[in-house]
Amino acid sequence: MLILPASELLVVVAGFLIAFVLAFGIGANDVANSFGTSVGSKAISLRTACILASICELAGSILIGARVSSTIRKDIIDISQFNVSANGTDLMMNGHLSALAGSCIWLLLATLFKLPVSGSHSIVGAVIGFSLVRFGTGGINWRKVGEIAGSWFLSPAASGLVSTFVFFLIKKMVLEKEKPLEPALMTLPFLYGIIIAINTFVVVIEALSTFGINLPLWAMIVSPTAAGLLTGFFVYVVIIPIQRKQILAYMTTYLNSEDKISKELNFFEKFKRAIPNMCERKASSMNKHGCTNDTDPEIRISGVEIEQVNSEANLLRTVNSSGSSTGVFSDGQLKSGSETDESGSMEPIVTEDPMLRDRPEEIKVFSFAQILTAMFGSFAHGGNDVSNAIGPLIGLWILITTGEIASKVSTPLWILVYGGIGITIGLWIWGRRVIETIGQDLATITPSSGVAIEIGSALTVLTASKFGLPISTTHCKVGSVVCVGRFRSRENVNWRLFVNILLAWVITLPIAGGISALIMWLLTRHISQ
Repeated sequence: MLILPASELLVVVAGFLIAFVLAFGIGANDVANSFGTSVGSKAISLRTACILASICELAGSILIGARVSSTIRKDIIDISQFNVSANGTDLMMNGHLSALAGSCIWLLLATLFKLPVSGSHSIVGAVIGFSLVRFGTGGINWRKVGEIAGSWFLSPAASGLVSTFVFFLIKKMVLEKEKPLEPALMTLPFLYGIIIAINTFVVVIEALSTFGINLPLWAMIVSPTAAGLLTGFFVYVVIIPIQRKQILAYMTTYLNSEDKISKELNFFEKFKRAIPNMCERKASSMNKHGCTNDTDPEIRISGVEIEQVNSEANLLRTVNSSGSSTGVFSDGQLKSGSETDESGSMEPIVTEDPMLRDRPEEIKVFSFAQILTAMFGSFAHGGNDVSNAIGPLIGLWILITTGEIASKVSTPLWILVYGGIGITIGLWIWGRRVIETIGQDLATITPSSGVAIEIGSALTVLTASKFGLPISTTHCKVGSVVCVGRFRSRENVNWRLFVNILLAWVITLPIAGGISALIMWLLTRHISQ
């Protein structure tokens, strides 16, 4: 039985409490990376996203979360400085506690202000902060810190370019086709196969390293390739016929409803001509019946305004209580401009770029692929980012149980479960705030663009990880959202919000580091080096 002095017991208890709160903050903030775009494109509801994310995050934490990042534990600071110190163990214990607290406080503040910052960079800044207090700049590996800072600019740009290229292919092969159903269905085997192959590669590498299994390089390549090919074949033989049948049935209902609207418009048109005294008075000259004599008659019945634009197109606009209206032409075009209400004031007409909307067939086809990608992304996130919450906690626990600063003891499974539960609770309580920021506030996302965003960011993270670059999933996802949104429409990005997100990225490391440094100073003022 482990018996600890009161001072060390206090540090351990505080560490576990803070680590849980930090996991809570990561669940509230970083899970938006996986499901924010799916919710933003209306592929799934926020509640469904939370359920799927809970399952995937917890499974990822348990199955592939044991591989705690060596960068956080060893590469950022010089551990030898603590080994040669007379009170190195006490200093390191308080350092881990300070890093947890600094990162935790900053993540919670960022989530409160709906800023999707990087949990990885928060913990990196916090680790730097506590080391600076005791050993100054000489205790920091500045080359590694420079790589991390460089990744702030590299990862969103690379992810955005890849996602834009993927969306360009989808646009050319599907979105620009007059009849998109069959071209969209034919993309599914490739999309599903690529998604499965990419994520199988991640699971193989992470899980095998966790359980100490070594596979030759060819096996690591063949296994995800085979999984992708088998998935593509299954989708082609089984999924496509089912989806084709379901979508055709849906389209029949959809077209029937549009036909009903068209008939109602024709009825209103005849009604308007037959009963001229129903016409709305305008500011222009009136005839004896009270109707306008111009060539642009209007009628309002039960909140619906019908305006004859020309002989080829009719405009249906829903008028709200303030007099503003949204217009959509029957041929799919949108109208912009303004209208004059009864008081004579000009009210703008709410418009929408048709390029920002997927057609019904496209929505149905791409929605499931987008959800599948988000689930795998959430699984990988649970395995990778749980270390941001419990990495310092594991170091603290190993110090207490072994007394060694650089011990190679394996990660206890129960600590992984502990971190996974914290992430899940944070997702349910606060996670929807940042999901709305990435998925809706930053740019308009549809299922077709959401798939491109998910694939591009996943490819970027995997490629960078292979070369040992500390890439943030948050940065990659935001970069993809902005680039695809800008490529789709000039007015499709909330640049003011994007600037705020960039500012949050820049200040993450120094703020988390400053908080950690302050806590470290308070905890170790009485401890000599």
